[in-house]
Amino acid sequence: MIRHWFQSGRPWIWFTASAVSISMILVFGLLLLIASRGLGHFWPSDVVEFQYTEQDGSTPVLIGEIKEGEEVTAARLRDAGVTLASDDVVTRYLVKIGNRDIYGQDFRWVLEPNMRDVRKPEDLVAVERWEWGNFYGYLLAVNEQGAVVAEGEAAWPALQERISRASDIQAEIQKLEKSEIGAINYGMERIRLAKRRLELDNDTDPLKLAQLEEERAELQAEYSVLQKRLAELYQHINRDSMTMRIADGREVEIPLAKVVHAYRPNAMSLSDKIGFYIVKMGDFVSDDPREANTEGGIFPAIFGTVLMVIIMSIMVVPFGVVAAIYLREYAKQGPVTRLIRIAVNNLAGVPSIVYGVFGLGFFVYFLGGNIDQLFFPEAAPAPTFGTPGIMWASLTLALLTVPVVIVATEEGLSRIPKAIREGSLALGATKAETLWRTVLPMASPAIMTGLILAIARAAGEVAPLMLVGVVKLAPSLPLDGNYPFLHLDRKFMHLGFHIYDVGFQSPNVEAARPLVYATALLLVLVIVALNLAAIAIRNRLREKFRALEN
Repeated sequence: MIRHWFQSGRPWIWFTASAVSISMILVFGLLLLIASRGLGHFWPSDVVEFQYTEQDGSTPVLIGEIKEGEEVTAARLRDAGVTLASDDVVTRYLVKIGNRDIYGQDFRWVLEPNMRDVRKPEDLVAVERWEWGNFYGYLLAVNEQGAVVAEGEAAWPALQERISRASDIQAEIQKLEKSEIGAINYGMERIRLAKRRLELDNDTDPLKLAQLEEERAELQAEYSVLQKRLAELYQHINRDSMTMRIADGREVEIPLAKVVHAYRPNAMSLSDKIGFYIVKMGDFVSDDPREANTEGGIFPAIFGTVLMVIIMSIMVVPFGVVAAIYLREYAKQGPVTRLIRIAVNNLAGVPSIVYGVFGLGFFVYFLGGNIDQLFFPEAAPAPTFGTPGIMWASLTLALLTVPVVIVATEEGLSRIPKAIREGSLALGATKAETLWRTVLPMASPAIMTGLILAIARAAGEVAPLMLVGVVKLAPSLPLDGNYPFLHLDRKFMHLGFHIYDVGFQSPNVEAARPLVYATALLLVLVIVALNLAAIAIRNRLREKFRALEN
């Protein structure tokens, strides 16, 4: 009976279904873990205040957020130098105490048995700062140019009003520094290189030199106006401050120019927390990173990842399709062609770091160095294209993924019936016209399939990018408002490298851990979004040519 059951093939159906189910559970379980650990980081947790009994018998007051807890044995704690009376299991908590500029650290472990008088006062304030992490304490007063303007109950609304004003001024400062003054600096550098080019060409035309000097004078005049405006903004933003009392009773004055958000999590309702959570999520997606990438947002990494994938796709599809067309439609089928196909298939299994080394040696040093000598001699000795950048990174990943596009395109071309080609030729079309107007449109879904696979692999690659263009923090985006707008020579940030940097190179591991999960989730979502866009295009093409295939 069992033998017949196995011969019927039903057990293998069940085994296959079970394997697929387990795989799906593992995938969704992993995504759920990443989402819960990452997205929970932005929720405004309650801030607790308690007395803590130290090993020396002192009982300082601590203020902070309880981030996580775990159960450990008393014996294990005694091995670590902590003395406990019993051998029971003890709960300990990781508390974010903040105030790193005062305490020297913003996380510490505390034992639950040593915690006394745990409470959550509604007037406890959590302050997110541009640097030095969070600050926790009680708001005493709001100051303007050193004089108290509000204290007591009136201090909180006055603080929110002045933080909003400081945020507007900070946004205007960033716009001036990055956009307008950045554009002037870019123009000044362009003029310097143009003058250097005239020197190298021995061109002493006074009209050209006068024109460059006139442009430089105009830019300098614009810079003087913007610099004066910038000084006024800094004067306005630095006049306000807040006085806080920390856990040990000391009073600390914090300039509002260093404050991003100030909130009272213990006094917030559920709707207030949801609104604050949405704001924090928006900041994470749209802001630049700060504090060694452990605070702030990851917009440059998102932008760099998407732009690199787009450039890579534009490069890989023509090369892959042309190679597949030659192998399938024009090359004589024989040992040489089979050898080429074997080589293409083997290229898909080469470790990605090997492509990175090749890209560094060939694209960056050889091609980039020669391009600099031929077209950018005025910039020497500083390299222009002879240094890692987004173009070389995209070309390296295009080389890495081109075997996938070749194989997928060949499969699509092989599935097109021979009768369609013969019918087109019989109607008087040339082979090139048949290929361009009939065969390739019908094979476009397969081409898109290859592109989808290429995007899925390229978006998550990190090792080769570390050699050919990705950096920890890019000073400017590869795409901006300065001519030629798309700067292919610039370095860029990448979500995959950002995960590596935050997770393994961060000086503040505890603060960086939630951002690793949040960035990993965002990388998955970006890859899914890119793939869904390609799948939608493929499905439309498939529907368009389905009737012709039939």
